[in-house]
Formats: sequence, C-alpha cells, structure tokens
Amino acid sequence: MKKTFLKKLGLKKKNDGTSTGLKSTSSSGEYIDSYSPVDGSFIGSVSVTSKKEYEQVIKTAQKAFVNWRTLPAPKRGEIVRLYGEELRKYKEPLGQLVSYEMGKSLQEGLGEVQEMIDICDFAVGLSRQLYGLSMHSERPSHRMYEQWHPLGIVGIISAFNFPVAVWSWNSMLALVCGDVCVWKPSEKTPLCAVACQNILHKVLKDNDVPEGISCIVTGDYKVGEYISTDTRVPLVSATGSTRMGKIVAATVAGRLGRSLLELGGNNAIIVTPNSDMNLVLTGAVFGAVGTAGQRCTTTRRLIVHEDVYDKVKKNLVSAYKQLRIGDPLDSNNHVGPLIDQDAVNMYLASIEAAKKEGANFVVDGGVLEGKGYKSGCYVKPCIAEVENHFKIVQHETFAPILYIMKYKKLSEAIAMQNDVPQGLSSAIMTDSLKEAELFLSTAGSDCGIANVNIGTSGAEIGGAFGGEKETGGGRESGSDSWKAYMRRQTNTINYSKELPLAQGIKFDF
Repeated sequence: MKKTFLKKLGLKKKNDGTSTGLKSTSSSGEYIDSYSPVDGSFIGSVSVTSKKEYEQVIKTAQKAFVNWRTLPAPKRGEIVRLYGEELRKYKEPLGQLVSYEMGKSLQEGLGEVQEMIDICDFAVGLSRQLYGLSMHSERPSHRMYEQWHPLGIVGIISAFNFPVAVWSWNSMLALVCGDVCVWKPSEKTPLCAVACQNILHKVLKDNDVPEGISCIVTGDYKVGEYISTDTRVPLVSATGSTRMGKIVAATVAGRLGRSLLELGGNNAIIVTPNSDMNLVLTGAVFGAVGTAGQRCTTTRRLIVHEDVYDKVKKNLVSAYKQLRIGDPLDSNNHVGPLIDQDAVNMYLASIEAAKKEGANFVVDGGVLEGKGYKSGCYVKPCIAEVENHFKIVQHETFAPILYIMKYKKLSEAIAMQNDVPQGLSSAIMTDSLKEAELFLSTAGSDCGIANVNIGTSGAEIGGAFGGEKETGGGRESGSDSWKAYMRRQTNTINYSKELPLAQGIKFDF
C-alpha cells in the first residue's frame, strides 16, 4: 500500500522540495530523509532549499503576486474551489501519506485532508465577502469608507503534527485575499508538503495560473530564518513551540513585519459533579491520546471535582486498559507512534520529572517493544495524579501524558485551569447552565477556545482558531481571520467644490 499512495501523489525516492514553477534541482546538494515512525522505513528524500533557490522562489512569488492581486476575488476563489475538488480525488492517498509519514491514525489522516477540503469551501464563499465598512463623514459632501488589500507574500512555517491542514488554513484564505504563499513545512514531514504542491500544480497549470502563487521551501530552522528575516515577506504565520514562536516574533517585529503565531497549548477539561460521565470519558480519552498526544489542543490536564474524582479515575484506568496501540494505518488501533526518537526521549524525561515532583502514576507509561513496534516510537499513554503547580505540569509535553488533579469549588478549578503560561483550548463538562455560563464569562476561561460538553480538540474550520498568552495570540481559519492576511485602507472622497480643513483652518490664496 505504501508504494501505491506514494505513486498516486507523484512522489519519488528523491523529490525537489523547492517549487516555483521552474524546473530546478537542488543546488545545496543536501537532502532531508523522511523515515516513517510507523515502521522505521525510509520513505523518500526532499532537497534542502539553498539560499540561491530561496531567492529564486521569492522573485517568482513577487512576480506572480503582481498578476494574482488584480484577479477579482471570486476568480481567485474559483482556483481554490478547483483545488478542493482535486483534494477530494486524492483524499485517500494523501490521508494515507499523512498517517504514514506523521504517525497519526488513518482516520485522523483522512480527517486532516477533509479539513483541507472544508477550508477550501469556506474560502470560496469568503471570496465574495471581503467586506469593508462605510462611515459618515463630519464634512459635507464627503464619503468615507474602508477597504482591504492583499499584503503580498505570506510566509507559512508549519509543524509536523498537522502536516497539511494548518498550511491550508493559512494558504487558502491568503490566496482568496490576493496574497501569494511561500511554505516552509516541518523537516519531519516534508513529503506531505511536496504531495500538496503536486496536487495544486495540476490545478494551476490547467488554469494558466503561475505556480508562483504557492511555493514550498524545505529544510531546517535555517530555511525558516530566510523567511522570518526577509522584508519582502510582510506576514509570517508560524505554528510550533512557544520557544520557536518567541524567536520568530522578535525577528519579524524587529523589521516591523507582522506575525501570526499558533504556539503551545496546556489544555484542561474541568469535570463538575453535574457532568455526564459518558461524555467525560469520551472527551478526556480522545483528547489525551488522539494523535498520541501530539496536538496543540491535546487534553493535558483533567481538573476533577473531589466528589466524582475517584469515579472518573476508575473509568479512565479501565478505558486505558482497552486502548489498542499499533500501526495507525490499521483502523482497529487507537494510538499510533510518536514522531521520532527525540519525542520518545522527551516523553520519558517528562515521566521521570513528574515522578521526582511527587506524581503518582495510576497508569504507567513506557516504550513498547517487540513485533509491530520496531520503529521504537510507540509509547504507552499514561495517567498521573499531580498538583497543578508542579513544574512539569506547567510545561507542554507533546506526548500522551494526562495529569489529573482535584478541586473543591468551581472558581478554584477555573483558576487552576488558567494558571499555566499557555492559553489555547479549554473545556468544562457540566449539565448546569450556571456552571457553563460562568466558565464562558469574563471570569471564566482565559483561552482562545472554550468548550462546554466537548473536549479540548476537534476545532471546526468555521470558527477562528488560536489562543492567548504563550499560545501567541494568532487566529487562523474561520470567522474574520482573513483580516490577518490583508491591509486595511481608509478612503475619503470629496465630491464638493470646496476643501474644508480641520479645525476651521483657512488659507487665503
């Protein structure tokens, strides 16, 4: 099956990562080798973008922007619509590649491609709704209004855990806004990016659109620095760790550019005595172990009222015993591998750190060995009883470690939920309207996402996605997130024969 979906996506053993619409080979002479965390097998190589190739990409993107920005927005939306149609055709092989190169379950891989399709649909509608405002002028015979113009080149730096969806959240909106995109994917999942570009290339070629409207550059953080330091890139959208985001933010701000940051999460579910325990179990388990804990929206903390704490803990322990860990391409399995050995080491180090601080593991962790686990990246989802103030609990560990803790009053639980540096996603499980409304009020969750009776993950593309504090403050996908990809312009038109000046100032000419 590996060879089948790779071939369908136009992937080879060696792939040119730099794509500008021009035939080129790697001038750097360096390649990134992609190995699957599923079985440790070599998948293919992608060339590392040299500085010379990067310059070629930017110049090609600049040239494409000059033409693309003048195309009416609904016409740009039509190109995006056609890309969505192509994604429907390639949903299965692209979903398989996402699952195989990243390690998430096949259902999640297919779901990620579906998110791409959904954002294309959203962007098509948006292409006819890039609204400005009309204002009344204080001056007679004057009209004021505002309009939005494209920014230019949007640099997109994405992470391995959502190797295709997050790029589409940014790029599809940017494209209908009249921008062009330069994408630097994670060096851990480069083939997913090449596959997306291959699919898009067909649409652009069939419609005589320059491929320069969407380019990819590949490599490690040094290639990312090309983008963040480049004054020709007015907006940099970066997804990844808080540490990385702080560097990008400082660099881009230093040249007075814009940054859109989607960084770390340390997400909690509050469980009240008024909760539906079936919802609690489903939301907590899926939120904690989905994508092997490698989501920015993963449930990392479960804050449980003392009256139902023992019951919730018992249910969780029982559910964890039933988890099936293995090949994510097998739909019978719930949990796949971590992305690589570095992630495994971080997982193990976090467990040891938690134990040193006094954590009590009610479900033990560890690395799985033996047949079916030869990549060395499969680990056991685990549960630890902790205090919220533990240093390791305050830190985002990108692995399936769930921390559980008690509370007495809801105000205390909300304070615990908010008392971490990150502010992405949050949830409360309750059938009480008063508790739900308090959680959603100004005295409630301080996160960018706050849910009632669903978990912390599973955001829909129709709503703006992002968080506060060390999550970076960015918003992607739905609602009015499109405004991040455009510049606002206020216009005043004088249709009188006079030019009134402010504060009654007069010139005698």
